[in-house]
Amino acid sequence: MIALLGVAVALVAGLCVLAYTLAVYALPFMLGVETARWTYASGSGLIGAGLVGLVAGVAAYGLLLILFTVVRLPILRLALALVFAAPAAIAGYALVDGIARDAVPSHVWRVIFCLIGGGFVGVSALMRLAATGSTIHRGG
Repeated sequence: MIALLGVAVALVAGLCVLAYTLAVYALPFMLGVETARWTYASGSGLIGAGLVGLVAGVAAYGLLLILFTVVRLPILRLALALVFAAPAAIAGYALVDGIARDAVPSHVWRVIFCLIGGGFVGVSALMRLAATGSTIHRGG
């Protein structure tokens, strides 16, 4: 029983690290997936849809980097970071909900935990975007 609990804690910690690492890429990934779904539904085939989705995701991330380079006003940078961090917060909420669905019987507490988890992932995405923006701004 203790070993199973240890494995569960290690898995949750691993998922949190994964969520933190991938938080910045949530919006480009979602755009890539939706573009691939739309392209596949229009009859392009699996390989064509995958290529179009990959290009759309890379273009969205490239647009983020370009906009962080061009935009100088801090309030506009914050707005841009919030646009990219909002899907990360939603993904964090869904991640905690998936983990806590069977572990937390109370719906109210599950929602509270999900809001806290989504908040942590959203704030971590903002921090990573701020670090990326300052690195780009310095030229490194």
